[in-house]
Amino acid sequence: MTKVSKTALIRAAAVVGVVVLAGCSKEPEELPVSFSKDVMPVLQKHCSECHLPGGAGEVASGLDLSTYEGTMKGTKFGAIVRPGDSTSSTLSILIEGRADPSINMPHGDRPPLSKDETGIIAKWINQGAKNN
Repeated sequence: MTKVSKTALIRAAAVVGVVVLAGCSKEPEELPVSFSKDVMPVLQKHCSECHLPGGAGEVASGLDLSTYEGTMKGTKFGAIVRPGDSTSSTLSILIEGRADPSINMPHGDRPPLSKDETGIIAKWINQGAKNN
């Protein structure tokens, strides 16, 4: 058996300590946002009065937010969700107030979505806009 120096043991212990600490500093994974449990309730609260089949918003734009399929189809002008990219998704732009005030959603005297609500939708989009 070979003799191990005290310096070698200290170095080995330091390496093990760094590896253990590196594993502990990892941030927890972000929980998935569910369309049915998290996003749909927000859409129902703020959007479904107008954006459902036959509603004023659906008639004007073709946007039906009453289902996942309708949400992903978008308007007669194109998609409003770019999976993985909430920054350039029209849905986020409109509900976050980044569009012209005349087209921000919701319209009129309806209260805007809260930061938490817009955050839920942004996270869902950034996570791939899954039908979950």
